[in-house]
Amino acid sequence: MALNDESLQELKAELLDELGKEVPSKSVLSLRLAETRSADIGEVLEEMIEDDEELPAALALLDILSAERAANVLGYLPGESQLEVVGKLDDSQVLKLLEEMGSDERADLFNLLNEDRREALLRRMAHREREDLKRLASYEEGTAGAIMTSDYVSIASGMTVSQAMMRVRQTAPDAETVYQLYILDSDGQLIGTMSLRQLMVARPGAIVDDIMIKDVISTRVDSAQEDVARIVAKYDLLALPVIDADERMVGIVTHDDAMDVAESEATEDFHKGMSIGQLEDGVSRVKLWSLYRKRVFWLVLLVFANLFSGAGIAYFEETIAAQVALVFFLPLLIGSGGNAGAQAATLMVRGMATGDVGVKDWGKLLGRELLVAGSLGITMAIAVTPIGIMRGGEELAMVVALSMVTIVLFGSLLGMCLPFVLERFKVDPATASAPLVTTLIDASGVVIYFSIATLLLTGL
Repeated sequence: MALNDESLQELKAELLDELGKEVPSKSVLSLRLAETRSADIGEVLEEMIEDDEELPAALALLDILSAERAANVLGYLPGESQLEVVGKLDDSQVLKLLEEMGSDERADLFNLLNEDRREALLRRMAHREREDLKRLASYEEGTAGAIMTSDYVSIASGMTVSQAMMRVRQTAPDAETVYQLYILDSDGQLIGTMSLRQLMVARPGAIVDDIMIKDVISTRVDSAQEDVARIVAKYDLLALPVIDADERMVGIVTHDDAMDVAESEATEDFHKGMSIGQLEDGVSRVKLWSLYRKRVFWLVLLVFANLFSGAGIAYFEETIAAQVALVFFLPLLIGSGGNAGAQAATLMVRGMATGDVGVKDWGKLLGRELLVAGSLGITMAIAVTPIGIMRGGEELAMVVALSMVTIVLFGSLLGMCLPFVLERFKVDPATASAPLVTTLIDASGVVIYFSIATLLLTGL
């Protein structure tokens, strides 16, 4: 059973209580840990590692676990916590953990270590493991190569079903997944795939080449990880094979790793959507200086951008002096335009992130947004007209209603178009964030509102 927050705290207290005894019972601790899932143990250990006083207890718990289980638990910890643990272990202990970790998690941890520690560990590894680790650790962050694993089941072209079953039995213990099998030719090129079910129900003497699926969905090793996650989700794959420039298979990206990427990318887009840089860790764990640094740039920049709103108000001082009631509706109008623009920008950014829309769809979306934004503006204008009549009469109500329609329409179109403009100039569309859009609409909304007021009220 999965543990909730309260159960995890009870587990932590129970483990700390036993470890706090003069002679802790390893059998009691081993039994309790054996009953607990690795992910839950990882969550408890993460809290312990963050507290310097509880760090020795966390190391003691890891020491009780078998090397295989300890490596599995370590894989659930964030990078900073992994470094805390590894920093307290000698090279032989770290080497045992690396040997038991999945190849992708091993490469991630290896990249976190300093150069001296890496060299020391590489010298003690077997040649094959060393070369595999160096290869996986060399791929650029954010690509398919950086998140793939080399622990997969491959079958040589020309094998019979019975030979392939023997191959599965030999390689299954070390494989990330055995449910999808990959057929390679003599050059290591991927020529087909099949499920374990297909293999099990096939005639023992049949050749795998005759029953494999030849239309294989794969990705390049340098593909962006968000594209990989999108492919896995679109085709509902258990794993996606990764090939190099020579069409040779070099690894797979499993469904769970693709889900982690999707979550990470969505979190990054949310942060960018509020003008926050990418955080190195969770918001509860990131250092205060880093949190300040990630937030301050855009906030200061937008402070100066808001000066344009002040300049617009100063330019129309005479109009405002003649009709002071106009000021009452200013926050309402620019706020409405900003909200409409932020909505439109959010819809477009998310649509582009999921692949639902692209630059080619701009024209069609522009027409749709004109209709929707126009309807929204008219509806909001009707809602605010009675207030305008009460505050300043029919003339002021007309100015407010016309301004509402114009500002909402302008804000919505700006929010919709800005992500496409940024995409065109190779800038992340998520930068078209709510604070940026609302700041731009604040300045333009002031000009639109007072321009309409000057034109209509002067004429009247």
